[in-house]
Amino acid sequence: MGRIKLFSLDVGADFAGRVAASLGEPVSRHEERQFDDGECKIRPLDDVEGADVFLVQSLYTDASSCVDQKLMRCLFFIGALRDAGAARVTAVIPYLCYARKERRTRLRDPLPSRYLASFLEVAGVDVVVTMDVHSLPAFENAFRCRTVHLVSYPLMIEVARMRLSADPGPLVVLSPDEGGIKRAEKFRLALGDQLGVPVSSAFVEKYRSGALLSGGTLIGEVKDATVIIVDDLLATGNTVARAVEAVTKGGARRILVLCAHGQFNRDAHTTMARLPVESIVVTNSLPQSQLQGNCEWVDCAPLIAECIRRLHSNGPVTELTI
Repeated sequence: MGRIKLFSLDVGADFAGRVAASLGEPVSRHEERQFDDGECKIRPLDDVEGADVFLVQSLYTDASSCVDQKLMRCLFFIGALRDAGAARVTAVIPYLCYARKERRTRLRDPLPSRYLASFLEVAGVDVVVTMDVHSLPAFENAFRCRTVHLVSYPLMIEVARMRLSADPGPLVVLSPDEGGIKRAEKFRLALGDQLGVPVSSAFVEKYRSGALLSGGTLIGEVKDATVIIVDDLLATGNTVARAVEAVTKGGARRILVLCAHGQFNRDAHTTMARLPVESIVVTNSLPQSQLQGNCEWVDCAPLIAECIRRLHSNGPVTELTI
């Protein structure tokens, strides 16, 4: 495989710079223009013929552009890289859009996660890398090309280890809904191994009908315990808030919240600031310039860089996915 070439959209320059610094490679130059009619042009300025190209860009909505605009630019960029002779194109998408709608729940429901996979493959992508996707089976089954699913829980384990090394216990890892029980269980086992102490489990019942949430029953014992709430995504914060309410009523002594991706939609920052929790930790898979109060982030760029390094050298990438 040829030399590494690392790209991102303009909006992803900060995170790509962090990845490049960890990787020891520069971010390659590109041109990105928007015309008066709203259409765009994007192309590599550096030579990519025969190169191993990595396009690093999370897909989300912010003040500068919506998720669909970022997606379209990435698709055009992948096509341009292919046309320019790239030997391999890997889309590194730490936060993958449309991954939460992976199954039909109503008559004639769409499956955007599957359509997204088709778009990326048709554009010419060879490998898709993401982190802590909402449904791993749906992600892996949607693509025909190679996929790499990174996990952030080793980063969060280190956060928990530093916070809990002197904690007298008991410790409880809680999933804020039934869908995240397997994720929380993996974290619980790893945390117990790291700390060398027993860690219990619990979860909170949650039911969703459209935009309405119900439930809130706590399953498990949390009285006088330190509770670590583990989830993949903090969007509006309502799911986390319901879980915090449940464990507070259950008598939890100390509460930490660890989420891979922090969207902080609507008034989530205000909601989180009001919660009786010690800290809320997310990664910087999404821009986190507005964090305040009890919210903080950990850097996942070194993890992304290590994945790129191993993919380029045909190393054991699987070790980063377990």
